[in-house]
Amino acid sequence: MGQEGVGIDLETSLGYLLKEASSALRTAMEEVLRPLGMSVTHYSCLELLAQRPGLSNSELARGAFVTRQTMNVLLQALERDGYVTRPAEAPVGKALPTRLTPSGLRSLEKASAAVRSVEARMLAGLSESEQADAFRLLQGMVRSLRDAHEGA
Repeated sequence: MGQEGVGIDLETSLGYLLKEASSALRTAMEEVLRPLGMSVTHYSCLELLAQRPGLSNSELARGAFVTRQTMNVLLQALERDGYVTRPAEAPVGKALPTRLTPSGLRSLEKASAAVRSVEARMLAGLSESEQADAFRLLQGMVRSLRDAHEGA
């Protein structure tokens, strides 16, 4: 027996549905990345570095939605395993710009193909127009939440 008037209706809550979709997407991504020896955070880090070489630990942490400490541990492992390089000393300030190695790039290519297959599966039931609408709507939701947060 539920508490009437308390909380939100999970059956009609868009926020709850978005969280459920996010969780299902992450689970599906982990399933295809695990055989490649990667986690979603590992993949996200490599993808960010491929698109924006030289990002700092803090920038990578923000982009991958993890703490700086978590990203630092991951970067140490990626450097040890030969996927990334970082200078011994910061060229400017304290930030150590990180770059993919050829091995990291090859690993990313396999992971990107696996992640694209998950996204294709997620969108399979939607027309191109519906996909474009979903993209636009989600961008608007993110923008609204960030604008409200920055204005606070």
